[in-house]
Amino acid sequence: MTSRKSAMVLGGSSDIGRAAARAFARSGYDVALAGRDVAALEPDAADLRARYNVEVGLHKFDVLDTASFESFVGSLPTLPDVVISIVGLLGVQQNAESDLAHATAIMRSNYEGPSLILGLFAEKFLGRGSGTLVGVSSVAGDRGRASNYVYGSAKAGFSAFLSGLRARANSSGVHVVTVKPGFVRTRMTEGMKLIGPLTVEASVVGDAILRAVENKTDVVYVSGKWRLVMLIIKALPEAVFKKLKF
Repeated sequence: MTSRKSAMVLGGSSDIGRAAARAFARSGYDVALAGRDVAALEPDAADLRARYNVEVGLHKFDVLDTASFESFVGSLPTLPDVVISIVGLLGVQQNAESDLAHATAIMRSNYEGPSLILGLFAEKFLGRGSGTLVGVSSVAGDRGRASNYVYGSAKAGFSAFLSGLRARANSSGVHVVTVKPGFVRTRMTEGMKLIGPLTVEASVVGDAILRAVENKTDVVYVSGKWRLVMLIIKALPEAVFKKLKF
């Protein structure tokens, strides 16, 4: 056991998860990586231990297996200081429009699972009187667009959950952060046409999450440009917005 602060990354095998783990380890946090395939997390854990001389734990976690959430939280050897939910599924909008199973997976991966697990950690943190919860949401949740409204609606729900939880936890010693990355160059977005000036690397998101935790920021648009873009998009009258197919 160490006296260092600790951070748990749910979705530790994702590109953003790896980047967040590196950012926190570099800052002196012990790290716990959680994901469906624990063996796949081991190389990253070994690298973090060697590179930053921190403790790294590995945990099996499946965001769709909500029945296991209580036992997952209860089985942790220690309660982390920070929990970061980076799990999610972009999916394919065209498939989700007619495939209920695919739409369900997108909605559960981006809203139901992340909200329920952070809600469980919130109860533990509130009982302790300290801790930070981070949810990686999306600018796609700021307004439903024709090109990705299944994914966007799930992220909108997650953002609303985080907003309400943040209000509930206010003045309790527990802080809740909402992170909206925008376009990120990752394996998930490989093959997509990304807009260069609005696109960041996963490492930028990882660093932004760390800063938000350290500075107790409420809502973070990783690229400030996205805040302006979404402000304009949200201001469009519905009669105009519904004609847009982007």
